[in-house]
Amino acid sequence: MNTHVSVAHIGLAVKNIESSVKLYRDILKLEFRGVEDLPRAKVRVAFFVAGDTKIELLEALAPDSPIAKFIEKNGEGIHHIAFSTDDIEKSLKEIAGEGYTLIDTKPREGAHGSRVAFVHPRSCNGVLIELVQEG
Repeated sequence: MNTHVSVAHIGLAVKNIESSVKLYRDILKLEFRGVEDLPRAKVRVAFFVAGDTKIELLEALAPDSPIAKFIEKNGEGIHHIAFSTDDIEKSLKEIAGEGYTLIDTKPREGAHGSRVAFVHPRSCNGVLIELVQEG
């Protein structure tokens, strides 16, 4: 991967974004960056800034959404940790070359025009890792 790796955001699965926004915006006083629907991914996302870290709330837009399935199995909570990369294709090749299991062999469209791809948690100590190349 690129020489400088940073946390892009931490993704939290929630049942309802509107009720969850109150905690992060009004109680914790994090900077609210808005809500965006990603119909292809069947998810609605809300963004917050906490210092140098972003928090992403994820709400399912359909019962068959990966977020709905996650909440059904695990309940609400930490869904993934995302890391920034300058070259997502190169990062995916390097990670796969080291034997890690990719969910996405090619990047897909993410929020704010970014390109994203996921590494399977079974090869990452149970943690779903997202790679993000900003748009």
